Amino acid sequence: MIASELACWQTQYRQTELFICAEKKMEKQALEAVKELYGQLEKYMAENPAFAESLEPVAAGKAAPKVVRSMCFAAQAAGVGPMAAVAGAFAAHVGHVLLKDAQQVIVENGGDIFLKTETVKTIAVYAGKSPLSLKIGIVADTREAPLAVCTSAGTVGHSFSFGKADAAVVVSKDACLADACATRLGNEIRSAADIDRALETIMRIGGVVGAVAVAQGVCGAAGGIQLETLD
Repeated sequence: MIASELACWQTQYRQTELFICAEKKMEKQALEAVKELYGQLEKYMAENPAFAESLEPVAAGKAAPKVVRSMCFAAQAAGVGPMAAVAGAFAAHVGHVLLKDAQQVIVENGGDIFLKTETVKTIAVYAGKSPLSLKIGIVADTREAPLAVCTSAGTVGHSFSFGKADAAVVVSKDACLADACATRLGNEIRSAADIDRALETIMRIGGVVGAVAVAQGVCGAAGGIQLETLD
């Protein structure tokens, strides 16, 4: 994805490192948004440790902040733990904060992307050592509304996965849902033979626009997304 017409910078705070692009640099606003979300989540986790530790869905408390409710909803839909949605939550939260003063924003958080742009963007699928890595692109038309493209993997990076996918990518208007479902998609794939079934499982979840999976040199895709072959 090329954002040469935008100003780009990195925002880092504790375990979170974001790559952000917008019409102008808004480093202070981005950092404050990250700190704000950390504060909300840490306070809630201190009082509700299961939220941070569970690998299965948990219910949000009655007084839970909006981000916690969103993460728990996404986890319930995907059948995973709430923290499977945390990277998407940070990307979307920062993105929405910046959109108050910008028309175009791209926020990338460890493979999870929230974007709203005035031109169509193509997001390359990174799949580690797979021969298909960076050879496939997802076309994202976000001229009307923001979109999230989130990636999990069992063979690449720090994502926690029970599977062996080189890339498990989910597209949704809900970043928490996209992130949680990417984890579920990755969990379902232990070999290329699992791709079709795993994609069918993910596409039954309401709110999922589309999905892409790469494993053992094989790529599968489903839903209302457009793919491009990249050089």
